[in-house]
Amino acid sequence: MRIIGGQFKRRTLQVPKGHDVRPTTDRVREALFNLLHARRSLTGARVLDLFAGSGALGLEAISRGAASVTFVDADPRVLRVARANATSLGVERACSFLRADALAHLHRPSGARYDLVFADPPYDLAALPALPALAQPHLADEGFFVLEHDTRHDFAEHPDLVVTRAYGRTVISIFDSGVGSS
Repeated sequence: MRIIGGQFKRRTLQVPKGHDVRPTTDRVREALFNLLHARRSLTGARVLDLFAGSGALGLEAISRGAASVTFVDADPRVLRVARANATSLGVERACSFLRADALAHLHRPSGARYDLVFADPPYDLAALPALPALAQPHLADEGFFVLEHDTRHDFAEHPDLVVTRAYGRTVISIFDSGVGSS
């Protein structure tokens, strides 16, 4: 796996071995960041990467100008890989790593507001349909929540849905903060 664009373009990332991690493919990440770029600049953005895995989504955001990323994953071994990837890019100072259940993190009011929240949960996560509503309190005004899911989930009627795109079985749905966005 590699960084697709920005200052670290073509740099490779480690992927956790032997874990239930499904990294977002290069093709889907490229399409996702093209969708985001059409809607906002990532320069200076504060990012939350839930179900972080290798950290590819958050690190791609840093490569494209994000100021900071908070990575959240429950598995300490997986989080170590995300930290190692940040270190290999020399951006560990712009990153924080929280060993926590992503759902519990969303339920806990932190006061922190993010310009961009990524969630790449297991596709069979029972709470997946609730993630857009759970992410809302963590979004800054004009922020976006990006959810990777499969075709079993349909958010077409969600009031804050901005765009959905399918890439084979993988679907990317982008929601706005519901405050002055579009």
